[in-house]
Amino acid sequence: MTPSKPVATHTATFVKGLGLTSATTLVMGSMIGSGIFIVSSDVARQVKSPGLLILCWLIGAALTVIAALSYGELAAAMPHAGGQYVYLREAFGRLWGFLYGWTLFVVIQTGTIAAVAVAFAKYSGVFFPSVSAGNYLLGSGKVGLTTQQLLAIAVVVLLTLVNTRGVRTGAIVQNVFTFAKVASLLGLVGLGFLLGRNPQAIAANFHHFWAVQGGPDASWSWATVALVGSAMVGPLFSSDAWNNVTFTAGEVRNPQRNLPLSLGFGVGIVSILYIGCNFIYLSVLTLPQIQTAPEDRVATAVVSVMFGPIATKLMAIAIMVSTFGCCNGMIMSGARVYYTMARDNLFFRRAGTLDPAHHTPVFALAIQCVWTVLLTLSGQYNDLLDYVIFAVLLFYILTIGGLFRLRQTRPDMDRPYRAVGYPVLPALYMLVAGVIEILLLINKPTFTVRGLVLVLLGVPVYFLWRGRNVTSTRWSS
Repeated sequence: MTPSKPVATHTATFVKGLGLTSATTLVMGSMIGSGIFIVSSDVARQVKSPGLLILCWLIGAALTVIAALSYGELAAAMPHAGGQYVYLREAFGRLWGFLYGWTLFVVIQTGTIAAVAVAFAKYSGVFFPSVSAGNYLLGSGKVGLTTQQLLAIAVVVLLTLVNTRGVRTGAIVQNVFTFAKVASLLGLVGLGFLLGRNPQAIAANFHHFWAVQGGPDASWSWATVALVGSAMVGPLFSSDAWNNVTFTAGEVRNPQRNLPLSLGFGVGIVSILYIGCNFIYLSVLTLPQIQTAPEDRVATAVVSVMFGPIATKLMAIAIMVSTFGCCNGMIMSGARVYYTMARDNLFFRRAGTLDPAHHTPVFALAIQCVWTVLLTLSGQYNDLLDYVIFAVLLFYILTIGGLFRLRQTRPDMDRPYRAVGYPVLPALYMLVAGVIEILLLINKPTFTVRGLVLVLLGVPVYFLWRGRNVTSTRWSS
């Protein structure tokens, strides 16, 4: 079979516009969305114990930190645009890289951007009641356009345009909003400790830390392990997207140093903030109050105790800042994966070009924007994200498995940074994440099977795409 020709070279190259601070804020800003403000309510309903609630967040933090430290070695060794796509391609071949890029484009990145943009619009409705999921501008029901969808689409389009103006412009937006959202989380933790401590909640939650509602203290049985494993979905995905900085590796200055440091600093800081927030939740509200927080807005319920009715508006501002910054980071980074796929002849050819004036993958940004808008209009992004919970964790396991494989197959590769705790910590991640995958298959088969099908649909697409490129090469020759 005649190999396909590479995309024609062009004079425009990526600009090294991201220093350590910008890379770290990209890690943190992509992680912090709306999850930390609401997810604990659902986790508390599942585990029914203050101790198990904290344990879920601790395990999630530990896994995310181990993964980030492991990815640091891959990022320093292969500081190229595309990040995780490149690691999977180099470790296991083009098919596995494509399956990751396919799933990222179809739903992981675009679906998350859509969901976060809609969250921004939803909380904007606190200040502008006309922005609502029930206020239709066109049509009705599932076929229509609401003011909430319109604002979400406007955010996606605006941030896409901002990121076509150059990586430094996108980084400025990212830095401003990340510092703002980190300040809001620090404020929540600090003010909660100083003003919100509730003796009744502290006695109920911390004097009976491992007590399970309606039963004795949690026992370390397989049933408890299964319960915690299934509940890990919320904490893990509230921390997801930390790997997005690797997508922009081609634009990071001194990437061999700054990529591992940004992953370690960014994930570590956010993990500490998340755990701190959950201790504040338990210090202000009893577990039943956390479980029954209106619309799962546990952070709003906590701030209500401290500041009264104004809490809704304060938290709406915090979440709007958080979601806007999260959207920006994901829009900026995702396009770099599609750019690299196009350079490998595995995506639309124009996506593999850079704008000569601003050195940005404008077409990749545009096609990401179009698909995200379509998902926003469909309203199906939340369902799709549920389906890929299993797939996202699978790709993390595979990528860390690639660390082991590359150590064996390419021992002479330049590795300016080596994964902390190798091989024990990376192997531990794969073991624990693998157990969570099995538990998800057992306890949530509908979501996991559909997610697996979504990934596997990429296999025929890969061969069709590769065949099309081979055919076009033959005709052109």
